[in-house]
This record gives sequence, structure tokens and C-alpha cells, in this order.
Amino acid sequence: MKFLRSLLVGVAAVSAFASFAAHAEDLNLGIISTDSSAVLKQRWQPLIDDMNKQTGLNVKAFFATDYAGIIEGMRFNKVQVAYLGNASAIEAVDRSYGEVFAKTTYSNGEAGYYSVLITNVNSRFKTLDDVFRNTQDVTLGFGDPNSTSGTLIPGYYLFAQHNANPRTSFKTVLPSSHEANLLAVVNNKVDIATNNTEMLDTLKKQHPDRFAQVRVLWQSPLIPSDPLVWRKDLPDATKEKVRKFFLNYAKSDAHEKAVIANIFNYSGFSASSDAQLLPIRQVALFQQKQKIENDAAMSDADKKTQMAAIDAKLSALNAQKQ
Repeated sequence: MKFLRSLLVGVAAVSAFASFAAHAEDLNLGIISTDSSAVLKQRWQPLIDDMNKQTGLNVKAFFATDYAGIIEGMRFNKVQVAYLGNASAIEAVDRSYGEVFAKTTYSNGEAGYYSVLITNVNSRFKTLDDVFRNTQDVTLGFGDPNSTSGTLIPGYYLFAQHNANPRTSFKTVLPSSHEANLLAVVNNKVDIATNNTEMLDTLKKQHPDRFAQVRVLWQSPLIPSDPLVWRKDLPDATKEKVRKFFLNYAKSDAHEKAVIANIFNYSGFSASSDAQLLPIRQVALFQQKQKIENDAAMSDADKKTQMAAIDAKLSALNAQKQ
């Protein structure tokens, strides 16, 4: 009887350890809401299935209705690894204990992608001059607040250069996902919308008839390719499994190449670091500086203090780039 009790205790201990070990290997992969959750799942699930097989981890996709949901998920350890844009990666690094470890690569050899402003091919807008001649008569499909190509980059390189506040200068502003904004332009639901070349490439490949309904009015400077971010406190062994999977994925296997190409026009992943966020940080700080300069309600003394703080941050970023 004593032996039986000892045996049962031993079995229970082994079972408890196995349960703990299995739990410790759980991993949530956050994916930003560039499309509907259904579309994202269709694109990413094959890669996640491969990741489970190759790493032995129990990886599950984590979707949210906006970018902030992924950032907050990482902050509270509901997300351990995330596919993000550069602007949202800055938030994850600064607020959610994140660290860039890899970035996507493109089959066309590009080092990144581009933000665009689009309209329907049959719209009255043929050039940017047509848009900014009277913005109060224009409806704008804008990006998620944490979107690099939908908000941050066009906010600085397009709207600020035309002295137009995208929040207040237009007749109507409808913030949404890239997919929703693209369809709104195709279906003439908005006059113009921000978007990116990744979405346009996907539309051209999957729905060339819809792609033919889109006119590009403006294209940004190159945006670094999308980063992958993990929580810094992931166990080293888990980090190594994750790093090895992504950096070796789709190097030669035909199935993997098809999976990654279906997500966007990607060819795989390469190593990266927080350093890739530096130019995007500079743009964000320039925007803050412009906002302060144009704030009529702020005193000159407060402006001077806040501008000096931003200049110090810009100098620190410049030092990191050297």
C-alpha cells in the first residue's frame, strides 16, 4: 500500500511537471490588423502550423481589432512575439518590453515598401493639386493611429508638406484598416485613402480587376520592411527556437516559399534590431516638433522647453546612427 501511494505521488509529480512544461512552451504570435482577422488567419495560419512542427512550441495566432491591441497584449504578456509595422514596433519597444529581432524580406529585392495615397481611377482627382485645392470637399480614408504607412509616414511626408492636418482639414476622415480603405476606394466610398504597396501588390495578384480601379496619387520614400518583435524576457532557449525558425524559413522549401508569398510579396526573413526603427523615430519626433510649433495655445516658454527636449532626442538618435 505504501509503495502504491509512493507510485501515485510520483506519477502525479511527473504529470504536474509535464503540464507545467507544456504551459511554459505556449507562445502567442500577435499579428497587426492590416486586414480582417479572417483574412489574416488564412494568410498566417500555414506559417504558424509550420512553426509548431519545427520548433515544438505551442504557437497560436493573436488578433486584435487595432494595432494597440497587439501592443497592449505584448505589454501584459498575452503576446510574446509580434509581426508589426515600424511605428507600432516603436510603441512595443518603448512600452511593452519588446525588442526587434528580425524583419521581412521581399521577393523583388526591395529593402522595404512604400506608403501611398490612392483614389478611384474614375474619380475627379488626377493629381495631388486636385486633392489639396479644397480639402474641405474631400473624404479621406486614414490609417490606424499606430500604422506606419497608413498614418505616420503620410502624416509627415504628405499632409504636413501641404500644410494639411489629416484630422481636421478634410470633410470627413474615416480611420480604418488597409484592407477596408482599399476596398472603400475601389467601391467609391471615400475620395482618397492612405495605403501601401504591399496591399496593392496583393490586390493586383489576387484581384486584378479591382486593382485596375485604383490610381496612385503619391508614393512615399522607402519604409524599412516590417519588423518581428519579441518580449525581451522570453527564455533564451525559446528565443533561439523562434530566431532559428524565422531566419531559416522559406530559404529553399517550395511549400514554405508559397506560404510566405501568400502573406504578402515576401521571400522570407532576415536578422534585424531596434536600429531599424531609428529613421521612423526621427519622423515621429519631427511631427511632434511641428505640432508644438503650430500650437497657438502654448506659451513661448513652454514651446522652447518642449522643442529643446525633442532636439535632444533627435541628437541622441543621430548619434546612434553614426
